[in-house]
Amino acid sequence: MITTDFAYYRPKTIAEAVNTFQDLMLQNKEALYYGGGTEIISMARMNKLQFAAVIDIKEIPECNVMQINNQKLTIGAAVTLTKICEINLFPLLTMAAKATADHTSRNKITIGGNICGLIPYREVVLPLLLCNSQVILAGKEGQRTVPITQIFDKTLKREKGEFLVQILTDRTYLDLPFEFVKKTKMEEIDYPLVTLALIKLGDEIRAAISGLCSFPFRSSRLENEINQISVPLQTRIDNIKSNLPGPILNNLQGSAEYRDFVFRNTLLDALAKVGGAS
Repeated sequence: MITTDFAYYRPKTIAEAVNTFQDLMLQNKEALYYGGGTEIISMARMNKLQFAAVIDIKEIPECNVMQINNQKLTIGAAVTLTKICEINLFPLLTMAAKATADHTSRNKITIGGNICGLIPYREVVLPLLLCNSQVILAGKEGQRTVPITQIFDKTLKREKGEFLVQILTDRTYLDLPFEFVKKTKMEEIDYPLVTLALIKLGDEIRAAISGLCSFPFRSSRLENEINQISVPLQTRIDNIKSNLPGPILNNLQGSAEYRDFVFRNTLLDALAKVGGAS
């Protein structure tokens, strides 16, 4: 049960959503943009999130688009993971969506909610980082389009009052060879010990990881190590550990030592499958 009283707004346009947020801010009321709402509801029930209002973006047409146009795949922030899986225009993203939650939860979780969420894993962002996707953000200064690799640093960095409208991905990335592996402690659908996504673009292998650190990431330093084909594979993997962007996560899902062990073996297998082991 959510014990906090809050106002609920359901704007029909991007401008209405932004103006509603700005009006609430002038009243010193904390507002949250709301897509699927699964995380907001869960955290509010545990009294870990306080707010005076929610602004539901599901009625905004631009937030519900999923189509290929002008050689780009456009996905609205309010598109559910179930819809992504059913339409399956982006197979790697479909794999990430299926791994994130069970079918019932995927009916509610939106791609925008997962990317902008507070939980550490947010596996749906991995394919977007690998494919240099762009995000369209809307705020009081209007709309802006930014490469996700420029503004995703542990979280999606937004200005106060901005919300995610759409994600754009160049069509050339959609059919590239890829490998996606999620390792969990027990159940198939659970928080990960390690989730690894790889794509191969020509001779280059790109990697994005969730579960290993306390945030999802793609690291150029890590990819440089992976692509040093002249260096023995085991040496490359040893070097990768020293180039991680943060300490290895240690929690109930697994100790840092066990995560490191799982990551090494998962990466070995994945590189062999995409042709990066030699």
